[in-house]
Amino acid sequence: MTEAIAAAPRLAVEVGGLRLKNPLIAASGTFGYGVEYAGILDLSSLGGLVSKGLYLAPRDGCATPRIVETPSGLLNAIGLQGVGVRAFVEKVLPALSAYDTAVLVNVCGDTVEEYAEVTRIVDQAEGVAGVEINISCPNVKKGGMAFGGDPRMTSEVVSAVRKATRLPVIPKLSPNVADIAVFARASEEAGADAVSCINTVLGLVVDVEARRPRLAFGTGGLSGPAIRPIAVRMAWQAARAVKIPVIGIGGIACATDALEFLIAGCRAVQIGTANFVDPGVYDRVRDGLADYLRRHGLDDINRVVGTLRYPGLPVAEELGG
Repeated sequence: MTEAIAAAPRLAVEVGGLRLKNPLIAASGTFGYGVEYAGILDLSSLGGLVSKGLYLAPRDGCATPRIVETPSGLLNAIGLQGVGVRAFVEKVLPALSAYDTAVLVNVCGDTVEEYAEVTRIVDQAEGVAGVEINISCPNVKKGGMAFGGDPRMTSEVVSAVRKATRLPVIPKLSPNVADIAVFARASEEAGADAVSCINTVLGLVVDVEARRPRLAFGTGGLSGPAIRPIAVRMAWQAARAVKIPVIGIGGIACATDALEFLIAGCRAVQIGTANFVDPGVYDRVRDGLADYLRRHGLDDINRVVGTLRYPGLPVAEELGG
């Protein structure tokens, strides 16, 4: 192992046209619009961040209670509350320009046309690196899972967004489907540059004394360490199904968690629920990735991607080879 490798292994990655200084991205819905964390951590240390979901108009979201803690996880039904895309572009985006990180905008819609219009507004704004399409939120009555649960509708939304922007397009896929590979392929064929997977897993928590759901919406999206094995499995399936890059999401709280996704075939990862527990998670994970590379005599994080040793499956290369 050379001295250069020991001192500074490379963590930069490229994902669907996005060049990131490291593979760590703050996930949509758990990081506000990014500016809220500016006084807590150095946003420039992130590979990227994804905004809260944005519709054309401001949105109130679901009634409270909206969040309930579960064993090793969090169940939420926020309902995509947001300021609307125009307010984000006018008031939030300029503040994010002060940081050296890739800003992705999570676009939402009740119709295919709304997805496209939100994207057109984002496309004309300065400082946006890419578009993540939210077709998988389980906590809204229209849009959301209706688009992400039907391959044909997934294709329609992705195609419309693709036509509305020159930016990288990244659909966020739902785990609440029978075969995520079908949706990954539909996204790729419709023009996606990468896919994010997974969004939250649909769940229900019951107040046994009141005999009613503990969330006002009823069901909610489960996130956190409890879903990580599901997320790694689905990200692996998506990565095997398509040629475009996959961004892994689901329960990442340490470097080992992130490495599971990378080894399974993801080019980058998003960290979500852990933000609420420890905003310093990005520094710990980034340092842990560098330490892993040094321990294995590797000079580049990309040499880890897709190296899962699995009976009957070819791998990109043997670690350290």
